[in-house]
Amino acid sequence: MGTIALAVEEFVAADPAVVFGRFGRDSGAGWLFGAACDRVAVGEPVTLRAPIAGGPPVDVLGRISELRGPRTITITHDQPWRGRIRLRFTPAPGGTRIRLDAGIDERGLEWLMRRRGHPVRDHAVTGPRIGVLTSRSGSGGLFASAVANVATLAVEEVNAAGGVGGRPVDLLEADDATDPGTGALEALRLARAGCRTIFLMTTSATYHAVSTALTGREVLVVHTNMNEGGGESRLRIRLGERPASQLAAAAGPVMRAAGGRRWFLAGNDYVWPRAVNAVAREVLPAHGAVLVGEGYAALGARDFAPLVERIAASGADVVLNTFVGADAAAFERQCHAMGLRDRTISLGPAMDEATLERVGLRAAGGIHGVSGYFQHLQTERNGTLLERYRARFGQWAPPLSSLSESMFEAIHVWAVAARRVRSTEPVPVADEIRSGRYDLPRGTLALDGRHHVEQPLHLAAARGATFGSMDDSEGRS
Repeated sequence: MGTIALAVEEFVAADPAVVFGRFGRDSGAGWLFGAACDRVAVGEPVTLRAPIAGGPPVDVLGRISELRGPRTITITHDQPWRGRIRLRFTPAPGGTRIRLDAGIDERGLEWLMRRRGHPVRDHAVTGPRIGVLTSRSGSGGLFASAVANVATLAVEEVNAAGGVGGRPVDLLEADDATDPGTGALEALRLARAGCRTIFLMTTSATYHAVSTALTGREVLVVHTNMNEGGGESRLRIRLGERPASQLAAAAGPVMRAAGGRRWFLAGNDYVWPRAVNAVAREVLPAHGAVLVGEGYAALGARDFAPLVERIAASGADVVLNTFVGADAAAFERQCHAMGLRDRTISLGPAMDEATLERVGLRAAGGIHGVSGYFQHLQTERNGTLLERYRARFGQWAPPLSSLSESMFEAIHVWAVAARRVRSTEPVPVADEIRSGRYDLPRGTLALDGRHHVEQPLHLAAARGATFGSMDDSEGRS
């Protein structure tokens, strides 16, 4: 199947040069396809809400890859599928007509059909099949493009090395839409399609929903990204960082950077943020912190003003940001816009390179993250991974982070374990994974057979649109 071309138009009562220069601003008004970006420049991250194929608007995440002002803007995007969008600004009576030209490839068409409830037949295979479930849409969607890229890269590398048992591994992808119910349904679809192992880079709420939905089926579920722990079993493995270790590693250095020890806990009102903040209430005071407040907002919230005002009134020096994805970026941008960043810094256990890009250069100062992987890590395995990633997916591909890179490592760990036991059956592979030791781009990952994962932890501070290391913070989970 080739690419389907689509076009939609809008009209704005202003000169083309004015409309071109305002691209990405005033997105709250909904004009110009809901575009949001800090400046019109090549390489700048962009978010669009495009009315593609006559249905509800589709959230598109990409970068400006070409400019011919004030006539055209080209956006190369990976979310929710890989492609290019070209915006054309043409003079029209009384203003400017903006035409959006987009192409939908086979993968994008399948995503759209499933989103709208149409059945899509999965292709037949003869080798082992694995599933990847992540958030192509919803507030968790910032990470999905890089997750899909590294999952593809990992499977290609496994197959180039002979596959598993001499047979190539097949990969199926699914979107939970950052919704546990949707995630459970998609996991059942993957299982029916023959996936005996399903990798999740999702919220904890989706992990628990999937785990329950697959009860009684011999399917291995591997949760790759940071989580609060719990819900493990023989066929349920949770990798990733744990909040107690993250906070213990970060508390002292962050308070020294802030020059104070008053903390406010702020996050989304769902499983992982509440679990992290429960841990924070125990861990942070043990390191000399004083907790001065706690507040939450629903997933998908965009107006954080009342919460920001509460934080300002509390006199906090540090904000523990347990918002996720697009919500974390929107929260940090509003903190900056309301002047909170002048008096506080923030620590985000899930703050990563993809989120920081969407925060933007102006609002990034004072933001810190703590995780097992950052793109700047100076390890030989990470250096070669980044080279392979850029060679395969190009300069405009989204950055890697602990959240996305965890999928790459998890698939390779699964392949190593399957080769060791000479089987892709879920039980022996899970048993092998759970007591293994693996040298990976982030360093050495060690599992002790009792649902504990040990790995290096690093604290990083925002340096423009990316993270740089803070030397005194390294610990282990």
